Amino acid sequence: MTQDSPGAPTTRTDDEQDDHRVDEQSSVDEQGVPEADDAPGGAQDGPGVQDSRAAQAADGERPEARLERAVRAAEQALIEFEIAVETFRVEVENFSRLHHQKLGPMYSRLDELDALIAEARAARTGDPEDLRRAEEARAMVMPMPGVDELFHDWIDSDGLSPEAVAMLTDQSVQPPKRVRPSDEARKLYRELARKAHPDLAQEEKERARREEFITRVNAAYGRGDEALLRELSQEWDAGPVPEAPRLSESEELYARLEWLAQRKELLTAVAKELEDSAIGAMLRMAPDDPDRLLDEIAEQLLAQVAQREAELAGLVQ
Repeated sequence: MTQDSPGAPTTRTDDEQDDHRVDEQSSVDEQGVPEADDAPGGAQDGPGVQDSRAAQAADGERPEARLERAVRAAEQALIEFEIAVETFRVEVENFSRLHHQKLGPMYSRLDELDALIAEARAARTGDPEDLRRAEEARAMVMPMPGVDELFHDWIDSDGLSPEAVAMLTDQSVQPPKRVRPSDEARKLYRELARKAHPDLAQEEKERARREEFITRVNAAYGRGDEALLRELSQEWDAGPVPEAPRLSESEELYARLEWLAQRKELLTAVAKELEDSAIGAMLRMAPDDPDRLLDEIAEQLLAQVAQREAELAGLVQ
């Protein structure tokens, strides 16, 4: 190594320069990476450093905050599920009532024609088997109803059915105009259900108020009453503003999640029962226009009635 002269640039051999670089790197490794404020010119953190700090902030979040977000998400999902189930329930109920009122007489006429045909054939042949079939066909025309059948259609989700009220008050039955309420009625119902749903209440008093209000909303929607739904919307908007949700303790949030899960299981069972019913299966055949499906079934029944009448006329000539 040559001795440097004063004031002159220091010169080193290649080996000495490599050793110097190693010493500088070791010094940096021991001291660590300098903070942004210590960097020349006050340089900002790079994306990697920012992501690292964001991850640290997320890791430091209180568990109650995460649970609260999970509860709110579960509440909204349950409300949407309940809206879907209630919408389908109203359609099934209205379709069943219209099906009975519009097509019931045709089914009765078919049963009567089947009995008349069987009796005419038995009278012509005198065969014991034909006589037995005629007796069975006649028994099907006016079967003796059971207790469950007598009272099954008297009560629906709103209490006494319109048919029961009409029978008790000697008033005429007003059938629903449509299987599915209008688009405007459905829109109003969804908005009210999302705003006033009881599951959004934090106190029992507020829950009771919401349950009473939603009961009235469901009844109006079941009748497809747009005017009443608009009045209920105005009534709710003018009511007291719900208190901001308070942060709950972990145990209460866990209990809330468990209740929401149980409620979802119950609604799932209700939805499955509706879908598996005969009326539910018919509605799935024409999800876009269930009212038209009734007209198609009526046309088919009328064709069967005409066919049976022609068959009966050929037997009695």
